[in-house]
Amino acid sequence: MEHDDRSASRSESPSLGDPDLPQEGEVNIADRPQSNTMTGPQNEVIESQFPNQMHAPATDISTQPFFWSSFNISPRRVQRGGWARELTKQDFHISDEIAGVNMYLEPGGIRELHWHQTAEWAVMTRGKARVTTLSRSGLPAVEDVEEGDLWFFPAGTPHSLQGLGPDGAEFVLAFDDGDQSESNTLLLTDWFAHTPPEVLAKNFGVAQEVFSDIPLHNLWIFPGEEPPALEVDQAAAGVEWGMEPVIFRLSRSKPLYENSGGSIQIADSTNYAYSGTVAAALVTVQPGSMRELHWHPNADEWQYYLRGSARMTVFNTGPHANTTDFRAGDVGVVRKNLGHYIENTGDDVLQFLEVFRTDRYEEISLANWLAHVPPQLVSAHLNIDPAVLATFPRGAQGITPLP
Repeated sequence: MEHDDRSASRSESPSLGDPDLPQEGEVNIADRPQSNTMTGPQNEVIESQFPNQMHAPATDISTQPFFWSSFNISPRRVQRGGWARELTKQDFHISDEIAGVNMYLEPGGIRELHWHQTAEWAVMTRGKARVTTLSRSGLPAVEDVEEGDLWFFPAGTPHSLQGLGPDGAEFVLAFDDGDQSESNTLLLTDWFAHTPPEVLAKNFGVAQEVFSDIPLHNLWIFPGEEPPALEVDQAAAGVEWGMEPVIFRLSRSKPLYENSGGSIQIADSTNYAYSGTVAAALVTVQPGSMRELHWHPNADEWQYYLRGSARMTVFNTGPHANTTDFRAGDVGVVRKNLGHYIENTGDDVLQFLEVFRTDRYEEISLANWLAHVPPQLVSAHLNIDPAVLATFPRGAQGITPLP
């Protein structure tokens, strides 16, 4: 009998986003403040960073794997020449498809010649760097990159990175495997140190004594002299023009979406064919606007927040809907096909990267879907007058325009 009374009461005044019993959320305990008592140990600094974890929107329901992490809590590996910090699947369990690294190289600082068992995608976030590589067909490339530029090295492609003046280089790497660690790479110095000297001599056609002073431990990151002019290094490396571009000027590219609320610029196989396993978007959201409700059908979304502050709700089956907050240096992951939005919650521009383990950027906009369903059918679902539905956006916007 008690269950019937509760159901009747609930049908008269349902709680948004909470169709199941028992009721969840602070909206349901307005008359019972004792239900919200928290007297145990609390880390107020951390709590202050997650207002929507502590006081969730009334539409949040149940729980799901935590989709927030941050380079700000990742230990740095610091050496003469620079530093790096990473988030792999071991650190951030939900991140199956992408492992991330944040790295800095001082002017002249070198990330030693190496290669990976996975592909490396990267974007410059501060300063300038020189990148060198050799394609699978044996063609060399030497390029300078600056803030907003990206590069891509397919798995097994040898390369190096070097910071340029006056400020060095800071960048974010994304590997197309969540288990890849920056401390687990194939390094030039390691290979030399673990190859018999007579084999090295035979391979390079020189005397064994040439290798008597090689490092017996890897360098990883180390200081160096700033390189000469780009043209000098390109000539010395034997660069031949006409090969596929290793780098892409993402921040200078034509936006996929752009309006008063912001823009979305993409790099995928349609405009950067060299990046065969990673697609990405640079998203800029003005104060008061948001990344519209949408989902991605072909890959998980790995996010890196460059500036500003945001909140995101992820909608999953169950239903599960959870909201959390993001700031510069934070990382988020949204599983493939899960609905979400990202709202600018600050007074500054919000900017973040979306990275996907796929060759093609794809998204489905909720507004675009509903715009292409017969209005009477949508009205039957949502109990909204078709005349009002006609005022909804008539297609994908990417970013919601400002009023």
